[in-house]
This record gives sequence, C-alpha cells and structure tokens, in this order.
Amino acid sequence: MVIKEAKLDIIATRRSQYPEGDKPEFLLVGRSNVGKSSFINAILSRKNLAYTSAKPGKTQTLNFYGVNDSFYLIDVPGYGYAATDKKTQAKFGMMIEEYLEKRDNLRRVFMLIDFRIKPTEDDLLMYNFLKYYNLPVTVIATKADKVSGSKKQHNLKVILDTLDLVVGDDLVVFSSVTKLGVKEVLKKIEDLVEETI
Repeated sequence: MVIKEAKLDIIATRRSQYPEGDKPEFLLVGRSNVGKSSFINAILSRKNLAYTSAKPGKTQTLNFYGVNDSFYLIDVPGYGYAATDKKTQAKFGMMIEEYLEKRDNLRRVFMLIDFRIKPTEDDLLMYNFLKYYNLPVTVIATKADKVSGSKKQHNLKVILDTLDLVVGDDLVVFSSVTKLGVKEVLKKIEDLVEETI
C-alpha cells in the first residue's frame, strides 16, 4: 500500500462528531508512553503528522486520521498514566467505550505494548476489555530496536504467555526507528480495506 494522502480529519469526544459514511476504521490503543504517535507517523510515512511529546498523556480526544480517502486510523487517549486524575481517566474510558459499543466501521484494533517489558496489568485489562466486545486485535510490540537479538525470543514468549491471545489475534514486532513491521501492518490494513469494498 502506498500512502498518498494522510491528514488529521476529525477530532471527536462523542458519537455525534464521528465521521459519516462507511469507511473502514482501525483503532490504536496503548499506554501513554508506548509510542502511538511514532507508530502513526511510521505507518503513514510522515514525520510529524501525529504529535510526539516527551510528556505522556497528551492525546485527550479521538483523533481520526484520514488516509488515501479510503480508511481512518484512530488514536485515542493512552491508559495507565499515573499523573492523569481519576475523573479524567473515567472520562477517557467512557469516550472509548462509547466508540467501541456501536461502531460498525471498526475493522481491527491495534493494541500497542512495549516490547522491552512484560505486559502490564493495564495492558491485560485492555486486551480483556477488547475481547469482551469480540473485537479482532493485532498486538504491536513497539520499540523493538531497543531489544538486543538474544532477548527478542524471550520477550516475545513473555508477551504471548501473558496475554494468551485468542485464535485470530496476532502479534507484530515493530520499530518506528528501523521500520520493522511497517509493511506487515500496512498489508493487514490493505487486506481489510479491500474486503470492505
């Protein structure tokens, strides 16, 4: 898939603000510092389309990135950021839940986790939350360039053993620095978009 056009189309906080029409949508979830913005920029071959910040917790809305006029990538607030107060966390949770409950356009969730560490309790809760809605999930293990060759297989086993992926879900080892996994993710999106047409 060649990315010809990508832009932040819509910023939403509730259902009435979502894009109209039936373009396929792909949701990105993950902890606040897991690298969602870097993932978006790497996938869409843009340097600063999604704003990467040294301070976690910057995304506070549902951000719909329109791509090639054929699908949307949606970035949502990160979870597990300790400095976010409970009231704000609850608001984010309700915003994401409202989207998941009745959004027929959603084709797949990309759940980003840090390849360097064991999935956190928050990661497990998110995966089980997505499975509650029977949503297909591809786990994206980010920051793979920071894991040495000898540790890669060990870390992969820890992630798979911890999350215990259901049949149909899969995992992509990813690096926004080396672009490892970019083609694999784009192929998944392309196949699912073509299925919709």
